[in-house]
Parts: sequence; structure tokens; C-alpha cells
Amino acid sequence: MKNDAKPFIGRDEELEWLDGLWAKPSASLVVCSGRRRIGKSRLIEEFAARSRCTFIEIAGLAPDEKMTDERQRKNFCASLAEQTGKPEAAADSWPKAFAALADAIRGNARTVVLLDEISWMGGHDPSFPALLKNAWDLTFSRRGRLVFVVCGSVSAWIGKNILRSKAFVGRVSLALDVKEMPLADCAAFWGARAERTSQRDMLDVLSVTGGVPKYLAEMNPRLSADENIRRMCFLPQGFLFGDFDRIFRDVFKRTAESKRRILEALAGGPKRLGDIAEATGIGAGGSLTDAMGELVEAGFVAADRGLSPGTETPVREVRYRIRDNYVRFFLKFVAPREEAIRKGMFRLASMDQLPGWHAILGTQFETLVLNNLPSLAPKLGLGNALVLSAAPFVRNRTKRGEGTQIDLLVQTRTALHVVEIKRRSSIPASVEDEVREKVRRLRAPRGLSVRTALVYAGELAPEIAERGYFDALVSVESLLGRS
Repeated sequence: MKNDAKPFIGRDEELEWLDGLWAKPSASLVVCSGRRRIGKSRLIEEFAARSRCTFIEIAGLAPDEKMTDERQRKNFCASLAEQTGKPEAAADSWPKAFAALADAIRGNARTVVLLDEISWMGGHDPSFPALLKNAWDLTFSRRGRLVFVVCGSVSAWIGKNILRSKAFVGRVSLALDVKEMPLADCAAFWGARAERTSQRDMLDVLSVTGGVPKYLAEMNPRLSADENIRRMCFLPQGFLFGDFDRIFRDVFKRTAESKRRILEALAGGPKRLGDIAEATGIGAGGSLTDAMGELVEAGFVAADRGLSPGTETPVREVRYRIRDNYVRFFLKFVAPREEAIRKGMFRLASMDQLPGWHAILGTQFETLVLNNLPSLAPKLGLGNALVLSAAPFVRNRTKRGEGTQIDLLVQTRTALHVVEIKRRSSIPASVEDEVREKVRRLRAPRGLSVRTALVYAGELAPEIAERGYFDALVSVESLLGRS
């Protein structure tokens, strides 16, 4: 097991799901997916440590031009031998490699096996998924106290070859799609300084990094948000300056360039499929649809559809947007300045002097809120209501009526919740008029109540609370667990 001196933060729900597998009398196959840097492997390591069991971790080798299936098998067997002390098995086939792994599992002792970056491991042998399935059926599934985890960042490969594969139907006990950490857990990355760190400093960092644990771990809590962002993003050696190219190359390989063009088109705001096709030159046919599906599955893009207000019918057109805070910030604010950054032009620059700085942080805040819907929902007064839809809503202007755009529209069987998301140093009372106009243009059907909410970061005008127009006022402090 890796020795990580840093304390483990959050993931209580995921750990609870994993721990529940020990109550089963049979072995469990777990599929763990999520974007790179999200902490998938660290989660499984922590689960194994808390379970006080034998832990075997074998990771696929990162792709390069000279990578072969033979090298992956050799690495598998060498890593297994190093961890177990057993002689290194012959690496001439995957069945032999899997047999060596099965032989290393001791009797009925609690054991967690992690095959990490599974798409790298098996990506050079088309028969790898079938061979893994046979090994599970004939050997691993018969071990009573085994949690067998396959993990990876290439969610499309995992979906196609395991989660949606007929060969694995009925075999997967738990599928974990690991997302960004909730905002309330992110404050722990500031450690003992959290109480002395302003809400603005935390929010600035989180607006750039999202709730990605690796990025938050790269932050220096002794420094201001301005200095952290400058060091991580605007210096040539900064971790976040180069990470976009690293993760994109590793996850998408030969299609990375075309997918980057798609994300660059979305960096300016949400778009429909036809708009993306026009902006990128990629035909709006199967190839673009497939690419969008892979970007959504990888966690970089959200496909917002939602329901037409007052119905259970999806809106006609899907709108795509970047849902990853870091990716959007990089493409919108860092990549256009890449040459200047490499020349060291930002070594002493203050971030808030950059044109458009406050505007981009406002948009990033909106993405943060949308990525924290499970934490936000109770604060909107939804209670135990069944949520039918929760997504940004856009209705274009037509001859039949006016258009409108709502940051977040939540629909239940009895109500529409119109949610405005604002980040400004001071939020004027005129925000009420903005939302009132959006409600009017929404044209809510009879029989549905309309509730309004304001999720905000900044100083509220006193009249906002006094007038009581909003049914819910949700501060960023409450989302951060600081109020």
C-alpha cells in the first residue's frame, strides 16, 4: 500500500457503500470510474486500510507510442511479485497473469484487489475484457471475502467493455462514479487555517480547481488565493498549467485534438449539437454525437436537457456545457495566455488585474453550485419531494413568446423552483426584478407553484432579506459548511 502522509478527506458515502460489501457471503466485483485526479485509487486504498485487510494494487502503465500488451502483462506480474513476495509469474498470457493473482490471494482472508487504470492495462488486447470475465467467473467470484475493484479514468472504455457489456451482466456488485468533492468537505484542505481563511479566498481557489482532491492538495494553504492561482496556473512549472494536456492525452489518446476543439467551442458558453458542429467543423452526425457522449461520460461535459415546465417531457434539444471547473478555466483564461506564461510574464502579476477576471470567477461559481446539487437541494426547501428534473433552462425567443434563461430550474410534481446564482462583491436588490421577469417569461402551468431561490456569494442588499421575495436565500458560507 502506498504511504500517503496526508490525511484522507471526505468520501464518507462512497466508503459506506464499499464497507457494506463485507456483509455479503460472496466476492464482490466493483467498478470505479471518474476523471483523472479525482481520487479513485486513493479512495480504494483508504477503504482497504480501514478494513485492515490484505491489499493488492496493480496499475496499468501509462500509454506511450511503444506500449504493447506484452509490456502491460510483464508489469502486472512484476508488480504482483513485488507486493506478495512470490516468484514472478510468466507473462506470456493474461490467463496466466490472472491465475498468478488468484494464487496470491490467501484462503478466505479479507482481501481487496485493485486493478487500476484498467483501460491502459487491457487496451492493447481486444480479448482482455472476455479473459477478465472468465477469470472472475471461474476463480475470483468463488473467494468469499474478496472485493475485486477495477478502476479507470477512461470511462468510455469501462462503460463499453464492462458496465454495458453483456458479458458482465449481473456480475458487478457496485458501480462508483467518483465526482468532485462536496464544497463542505473541500474546506478541510486548508487544515488548521480554514477558520482563518476568508470565504472569498476559498471560493476563488475552488472556482478554479473545483472539488478535485489532487488540485486542492497542490494548493499551499499558507498563501492567498491570488498567489495560489498564479503559482499553479500562470507559471510554466505550475501543476495546473500543464495538467490539461496530460490528462487529455492520457484519457483520449488519438481523439484528444478533436475533443479539445469541442471543449474550446463550449468554453464560451453552452451550445446545442448543431452549434458545436458549426464551431468545430465536425459533422453533426454519429462521430460528433459519440464524441459528446465520451466527454459526458468522462465528466468534462454536462448534457443539460431537463423537462419542459409542467410536463414530464424532456425539452426538445440538449444543451452541452463544460461541467469541469478546471477545464473551463484553463481553456478560457490560461490557454490564450500560454505563450506569455512560458516567457515568465506572470511571475509578479496579480490575478485580479487581468481583464475579465471577475466575470470568469462568476461563471465558475455557477458551475460549482451546479456540481453541488445534492448539497444544495435541502437548502432549497425541497424536503422529501421527488425531483423530476434539475438543470439550467433556456427557452429561445420565438414568434409565439419571449425567451428566458434560468440558471437552475428544479421541477417536482407540485412546484417549479427558479434558482438564480450570483457572485458579486455586492448584490443589489434589483436581482429581485431580474428573477421576477424570468418567472413571468417561464409561463408556469396552472397547478404548479413557483418557488424562487438565490444562491449567492457576496454582500446582499438589506432589502433582499427584508422584502422576502425569495423563498430561499443560500449563501456560499452554508455550502462550505461555515454557517
